[in-house]
Amino acid sequence: MALWFSASAVVPALRAEGVLDSRTASLFTSAVQLGFVAGTLCSAFFGLADRLDPRRFFTASAVAAAVANAAILLVEPASPVVVVMRFVTGFCMAGIYPVGMKLATTWAKGDMGLMVGLVVGALTLGSASPHFFNALGGIDWRFTLATASASAIVAAVVIQFAGIGPNVGKAPPFRARFALQAWTTPSLRLANLGYLGHMWELYAMWAWIGVFLDASFRLSFGDESRASVYAALATFATIGVGGLGCILGGFFADKWGRTTLTIAAMAVSGTCALLIGPLFGGNSTLLVVLCLVWGVSVVADSPQFSASIAELSDRSLVGTMLTIQTSMGFLLTLLTIHLVPMLVEAVTWNYAFAFLAVGPLVGVVAMWRLRVHPDAVKLANGNR
Repeated sequence: MALWFSASAVVPALRAEGVLDSRTASLFTSAVQLGFVAGTLCSAFFGLADRLDPRRFFTASAVAAAVANAAILLVEPASPVVVVMRFVTGFCMAGIYPVGMKLATTWAKGDMGLMVGLVVGALTLGSASPHFFNALGGIDWRFTLATASASAIVAAVVIQFAGIGPNVGKAPPFRARFALQAWTTPSLRLANLGYLGHMWELYAMWAWIGVFLDASFRLSFGDESRASVYAALATFATIGVGGLGCILGGFFADKWGRTTLTIAAMAVSGTCALLIGPLFGGNSTLLVVLCLVWGVSVVADSPQFSASIAELSDRSLVGTMLTIQTSMGFLLTLLTIHLVPMLVEAVTWNYAFAFLAVGPLVGVVAMWRLRVHPDAVKLANGNR
């Protein structure tokens, strides 16, 4: 997952060099999202996540994505080829994220939330890692891209040692209509609506928090080089700490209930979205503390939407249902990722993130409705 934000992490450095405008910077992330949506739609239509050996599917996807990401180093940063390669990277990652979650669900024994939480926690650390690579490489953005591609190649090797657990269903025949169950089944629809509310906030925050912190630290520190390094480290910490949130969220969701955990996490993250703007350019310590709270809460609920889908779905269709869920969520992020820079120009960083709170509000309502739905007894061993 280091590939996801490998290009986005170097946006501050590229903009400092004057080779990138805000529109192209947005495309660095949104092209990946669009590619991922296209890839997941193809995967869901043909039921690939349920009909192929997940480890081979994962391996081929990781290698292809790594090559596409590394190809960026062969052209100028502002070249249209970069956007195309980012799209290809996202397309290939449709065989990584949902497939990894499915593998985890096959090993669950009363701890579905924790199993998926571990995978999404790893995803979170992987998504944060380019910012850490960026800090290590200083202003050399090429180091970040190369290291991210190398990480994906390592993943393609390591996945060979993963086993498939006993909870895997029989591969279904090809039926395109199976994918529609994600929206026509009421309980699945509510879980997916909760996920969409969560995704409205998550990737826009992840995509732009580094730029936000870089701009804020430049104002508060007055030293551009020091601000850039600290912003990269703070961004890595903000996104990376979400890995801990995923694991703890999974542990407690299995005990307290899926809807309980997701409602609480969205309430906290939505509040953080409202409070973060007024701290822009101010006390850096207080700002980082709030970012860390936001980083934990904004993704702590993410695995539980996927765990809910796995528990509410027919076992033979879990891979397809998870793929459809992620496809819808990442399609929505295309809107929010592009809205943030537009809002920054209109209302400045002091208020731009506040609109993200709309998503968690919708998500809370959807998960509350799922909580009182009869199918909720299937969640977390009866813990709603």
